[in-house]
Amino acid sequence: MRYALLINERPGAYAGMNADERAAITAEYLAIRRDARVLTGERLQPAHTATTVRSADGDLLLTDGPFADTKEVFGGFFLAEAKDLDDVMDVVGRIPAVRMGGSVEVRPLLEY
Repeated sequence: MRYALLINERPGAYAGMNADERAAITAEYLAIRRDARVLTGERLQPAHTATTVRSADGDLLLTDGPFADTKEVFGGFFLAEAKDLDDVMDVVGRIPAVRMGGSVEVRPLLEY
């Protein structure tokens, strides 16, 4: 089964970290990316670079940045293939955002 691991970071989680600490966190993410169960993964630009698109009376309405003020922001994802939820939890448990006050939404992909 394939799973999307949607990484939600706590805003400001990296504040106060020095370059070595940030590099160590990045190294952890890269190590997860090399796990044989992980098919792909990407980090997103910061939330303030987002554009939110909605439809209003048939026209597209664009808003700069995220639309809602939240406690967490979508920071990136991994796509993993594992035999079951327990197996993919081994990957999820290594994602730094979890211990840094964020969360990871684990969602099975729909198989066609």
